[in-house]
Amino acid sequence: MARQSISLTNPNDEWLKSQVANEEYSSKSEVINDLVRQARNQQAQVDWLRNKLESAEASGFTSESKEAILKASKARLNA
Repeated sequence: MARQSISLTNPNDEWLKSQVANEEYSSKSEVINDLVRQARNQQAQVDWLRNKLESAEASGFTSESKEAILKASKARLNA
């Protein structure tokens, strides 16, 4: 396993500590690894959606741009 040294803001460090103190995780490293895993999964979903949008746009399925569809999709997810 690779070791890294990172700097955190005080609020982020306190939040990490609280996750360990609440026994949600056994260490700050575990929290960081979980957050990275979640970000990677989210990026994979965004990449999948982007590819689907590009395919649909190329096939003439929609006249909206991929940027417009992605913006609308994000707005729905965040609503």
